[in-house]
Amino acid sequence: MYKIFFRLVFKRLDPEQAHHLAFRWIRLAARVPVLRTFLAAALAPRHKELRTEALGLRMHGPFGLAAGFDKNAVGIDGMAMLGFDHVEIGTVTGEPQPGNPKQRLFRLVKDRALINRMGFNNDGSLRVAARLASRTPVFKPVVGVNIGKTKVVPEEEAVADYVKSAERLAPYADYLVVNVSSPNTPGLRNLQATEALRPLLSAVREAADRIVSARRVPLLVKIAPDLADEDVDAVADLAVELGLDGIIATNTTIARDGLGLKSDPTLVEETGGLSGAPLKERSLEVLRRLYARVGDRITLVGVGGIENAEDAWQRILAGATLVQGYSAFIYEGPFWGRSIHKGLAARLATSPYATLADAVGADVRKTA
Repeated sequence: MYKIFFRLVFKRLDPEQAHHLAFRWIRLAARVPVLRTFLAAALAPRHKELRTEALGLRMHGPFGLAAGFDKNAVGIDGMAMLGFDHVEIGTVTGEPQPGNPKQRLFRLVKDRALINRMGFNNDGSLRVAARLASRTPVFKPVVGVNIGKTKVVPEEEAVADYVKSAERLAPYADYLVVNVSSPNTPGLRNLQATEALRPLLSAVREAADRIVSARRVPLLVKIAPDLADEDVDAVADLAVELGLDGIIATNTTIARDGLGLKSDPTLVEETGGLSGAPLKERSLEVLRRLYARVGDRITLVGVGGIENAEDAWQRILAGATLVQGYSAFIYEGPFWGRSIHKGLAARLATSPYATLADAVGADVRKTA
């Protein structure tokens, strides 16, 4: 039913317009008590065997919504209603910004992919923090907060910009993510170099600890799939050295060559980050490499090209304690979360592993 609706309605709309329309419907449904209860029961059934502990947090399952869908923390309950066990909001910047000029979001339907050059359009950390502070949750998913650099802030002032966001948002975050891997903010990816990343992560960690003394706010870093293997290793080693809580692998890619893209070449050539199915192989490679390097010392989050339960299961076997998705949601619709959970439960039941935690990294350990 959804695929017919997508073909007849959403496919005819500008992708960003369709996103806002669908998100508005989700938020409205989550505000209607009887309707949201019915939808949550249908779309987000619980599977006890999928209960997950990660980052010191308990979740109904390992499957979450990646950053980018809910940039401003306006629809957390709606996304939980659809079956996401954790919701990562953002990317949020120190100051509000409109993002890049439109059109800035493109569907590559034949490739089940998206290209975006949104440019961190968001309300800014002050307004998002106020929204989180005033939130009265109906559902209680784990809420991650993804922070990035304000575009007009020069690279040499990036640390202070991230710290400002961390100070404002850490009190309301179940975990914080430092995003240094979007291709749509000039100079941002330069911060992935360890000589720049070390002081940045250290400053954000100190800010979170200073502002929130009653608990430790887990801190993660999100990296690009375009990093060379030796740079992936360097980030992994740095994360262990700094006592980071986790790494999210991976963000979107600027690559186009070698991905076998089938869509209209004029779309493929659009600048921005490519997400969705074509990213699957490289994201999995990065995840495997990270787990081989860090093992169980930090939490790994697998994202990039996850379309179905088999993809999510492969990420878990490759070392991910948590998995996230976004692009496939556009193509699969509201029953996507239900399908992922049902499929994961079935795979766990027929596997040699007693718990989901036992399966994390199992394939990598076999080849070690």
